[in-house]
Amino acid sequence: MTTTPPPATRTAIAEVRGARKQYPGVLALDDVDFTITPGEVRALLGQNGAGKSTLIRLLSGVERPDTGSIVIDGSPLTGGVTEAGRRGVATCYQELSLIRDITVAENLSLGKWPTGPFGIDRRRMVRSARVTLERLGADIDPDAVVSSLTLAQQQIVEIARAVQEEPKLLILDEPTSALATAEVDIVLATVKRLSAEGVAVLYVSHRMDEIRQIADTATVMRNGRVIETVDIAGADTNRIIHLMLGEALESAPSVRKASTSGEVLLRVEDLVLAPKLDGVTFEARAGEVLGIAGLLGTGRTELLRAIAGYERSRSGMISIRGTIATRPTSRRMRQLGVGMTPEDRKATGIIPGLGIDENIVMSDWKRVSAGGFLATGRIRAATKALGQRLAIKADDLSRPINTLSGGNQQKAVIARWLHADSDVLLLDEPTRGVDVQAKAQIYDIMRQVADSGKAVVFVSSEAEELPLACDRVLVLRGGRIREEFVAPDITVPDVLAASMGDHLSATNPHSQRTIPTDVDVHRVKDPS
Repeated sequence: MTTTPPPATRTAIAEVRGARKQYPGVLALDDVDFTITPGEVRALLGQNGAGKSTLIRLLSGVERPDTGSIVIDGSPLTGGVTEAGRRGVATCYQELSLIRDITVAENLSLGKWPTGPFGIDRRRMVRSARVTLERLGADIDPDAVVSSLTLAQQQIVEIARAVQEEPKLLILDEPTSALATAEVDIVLATVKRLSAEGVAVLYVSHRMDEIRQIADTATVMRNGRVIETVDIAGADTNRIIHLMLGEALESAPSVRKASTSGEVLLRVEDLVLAPKLDGVTFEARAGEVLGIAGLLGTGRTELLRAIAGYERSRSGMISIRGTIATRPTSRRMRQLGVGMTPEDRKATGIIPGLGIDENIVMSDWKRVSAGGFLATGRIRAATKALGQRLAIKADDLSRPINTLSGGNQQKAVIARWLHADSDVLLLDEPTRGVDVQAKAQIYDIMRQVADSGKAVVFVSSEAEELPLACDRVLVLRGGRIREEFVAPDITVPDVLAASMGDHLSATNPHSQRTIPTDVDVHRVKDPS
């Protein structure tokens, strides 16, 4: 393990010394050392589960290390969030915490209302908010209701609320993940201003184009450890990816040869859905598992939801088996043969109060009805067959679905669309929160579905999954499909480099091509 320390001429504003943090069954941090100095912008990189979030929670005082210590401005942090805030640590998490129905000024004053002889002094409150916003170079009306602001403006207000506390260390967790490309510059400019004032900024992101614009250094984490801290100016993206992955994952190739010669079942052309999608074009064929890669916030979920009819696109065309879906709705897309498993299985994928069987057959009641009435025997037969096919572990399929493990719940949600005989199956993070065995089973299910003549579109935030399951992988970045990889030449480093905004694909032997913005993916033939 090699660590490049920050410049010795500056005193550290925050340090983590030998921190170890363990949760049941998971070693989240393992002997971590970390230092950041005033005015430094430090990028924090690492795959899911690398330990980034745990490190942030320790620095913020949300949690304490099992062993080791946190030092803020030269003194140990012994208390919680309140003490960390008093000592100069402010954190803006990925999910905005603003109250949408009150004004900007009111959000900035929450918990510390300026008062006068007659109660809250609104003039002082607005004046204070205006000073803070002007400090950040933000042209935002303090009297504006938060819900009327753009996402970028809301992100600036979130940062402004932290800045009002005069932080010495500002932690930004994926601050641009929900923003359109044009809005990102507003946040980056804010970070630069704060850095110039001497505020240390810990910037969690994987967008290399952003990181190169604002960061001085980058700390790479893997498996709960700090692997290395590098100077951004001299850091090659391939090296950063190597540090993130390690030897084992970096060398893991695709395990199959692509199956991409079937009938086109899904075609998407020039799909626009502001602010995330700006002219997305691709196709999916019978017999293939098509992966959609991209960083958090690039619009992968919005893309699937638009295809499934849950989001209304501004323009573009979606067709299923050659039938163009005009004004697609969720009902119309189901009729055309599209099924979707959502990203948040518990919130929108299952109905907890219903049985496993009811959750499965709800996609098509007619298939289990007789004479206009639900037929218990047909329900039992249909769900038994699907339960066996997908290896759903349940002694009684009439039990409430929330009694199943996460992996078995996910299999039941997939079974719902197999029951409907969907031609196009859209899977949004289907392996999130399931164990290794369940993941392997879900990969097998995707392959079975594709081999039966269907098309599977698979979104995953875990790049290492894509070579294991996909015939092709398309990379979504900046609102469009930017690159395509075809099995067996799908590798984790290539997918990550393309997703992070690295432009190495012209010399990359594994990439089929960089997709020009004026070329339709479905018209580009795979070389053979």
